[in-house]
Amino acid sequence: MNDKSDPSVPDHVDALLTQWERERPDLDCWPMAIFGRIGRMAALAGREIDETLKDQGLASGEFDVLATLRRAAEPLTPTALYQSTMLTSGAMTARLDRLERQGWIARQPSPTDRRSLLVALTPAGNAKIDQALEAHVSNEWALLEPLNSAEQQQLAALLRRWLLAHEE
Repeated sequence: MNDKSDPSVPDHVDALLTQWERERPDLDCWPMAIFGRIGRMAALAGREIDETLKDQGLASGEFDVLATLRRAAEPLTPTALYQSTMLTSGAMTARLDRLERQGWIARQPSPTDRRSLLVALTPAGNAKIDQALEAHVSNEWALLEPLNSAEQQQLAALLRRWLLAHEE
């Protein structure tokens, strides 16, 4: 029986590396050990996260908007929302329309700019995101279970360092 916590147990990426070593011994494909695993992890975790959000009645994009509004201490403009979530303004408008139909957000005129609107959570939206957030965080803790606390901290620190070096 394979102990999945044993680092000597080969995984799918190890099999790919072995095949590349056989086919292209002249090329050091070792970076695939990192990026292949990151890609597979993102896909697997993404499916788990999407399923948890679906169980909460939300698509991931809807969760992102509601969570952004929940983290903000005040209503936000649609522009601030689409910049925060890296969407186009048209995509954000469609998402806001859906969330408004659900009763989870309200658009209100800006008190400082008559041409602008502000987006705020409704009480139902606040309750929805709080419930979904609890399920989401619980799911993420479950996804991290194979790593002990020190390993989780180390992984977070390494990923932070890599992102800081590569993000604009």
